[in-house]
Amino acid sequence: MAQTEVHGPRTESAAPTGTAPGTPAPRDAGDGRLARDLRTVKVLWRRETIRFGRNKLRIAMGMVTPLMFLLVLGTGLNSAMSEDSLSNFRAFLFPGVVLMSVQAPAIAVGASIVWDRRSGFLRQMLVAPVRRSAILVGTCLGGATSGAAYGMLVMLLGPVVGVPYHPRLLVVLLQVVLVSFAFTALGVAAAVCIRRPETFQVAVSLCMMPLFFLSGAMFPVDGLPGWLGAVVRFNPLTYAVDALRRTMPGDAATAMGNGSTSPLWWGWTPSVAVETGLVAVLAILALAVATRKFSRVE
Repeated sequence: MAQTEVHGPRTESAAPTGTAPGTPAPRDAGDGRLARDLRTVKVLWRRETIRFGRNKLRIAMGMVTPLMFLLVLGTGLNSAMSEDSLSNFRAFLFPGVVLMSVQAPAIAVGASIVWDRRSGFLRQMLVAPVRRSAILVGTCLGGATSGAAYGMLVMLLGPVVGVPYHPRLLVVLLQVVLVSFAFTALGVAAAVCIRRPETFQVAVSLCMMPLFFLSGAMFPVDGLPGWLGAVVRFNPLTYAVDALRRTMPGDAATAMGNGSTSPLWWGWTPSVAVETGLVAVLAILALAVATRKFSRVE
């Protein structure tokens, strides 16, 4: 009887099936995991932004190449071209320079993953009880923030080349964030597949440089030979540059003389919304590939 009195109350307060007796049942395991994932995203985002803010020399050096293209190359070619072809080459070049400034810091996040694998920090993240997709999303958001900061610094030079300060620049900044996120996702996808830092730098340079020069950032896309025009139309960066150029105020969208700055699909010009959507699709696909590959990393 004594044993029955003792065990009776315990039977009434027993834990659900699959839980040890006397252990309180978790309120919602899904909510706890989501909170850990969000906390992971926040921590990795802060890690990348802190790394960006502390390296002042890197920020200054990262601005050298875009400024050389904009102020030196743009000014020289602007004086060499006739008014019939380009009314303001520096304004035409400006969106491409913004994209160039975003590219390097965003891709650098992929390089940091390669070095994290070598130092062992990546393995410490992989054993954490969080989704690996959360690790990639936090890293990509940090890279997108750093890249957008570079793009915003270049956009401050807009009035110098005929792109005035205007509320539409806020929309341009959102596009820059999206493009930076896409660059970061591409860099992360490459970093998951490539283990050697030296190989990563060479592979990314060989891929990104042709994509940039064949995106319409440096020259108009109309009037190109058939095979080169096809390459430009299939290049996703073409639509990123064109969306930035058509959204910017001032001379950026009207720098062309009689030609068109936009790629044509069988005589039809895609809208800015369609071009922005293509960049978003590229970012999602790159992140999905990176997540799939990252889940198989040992």
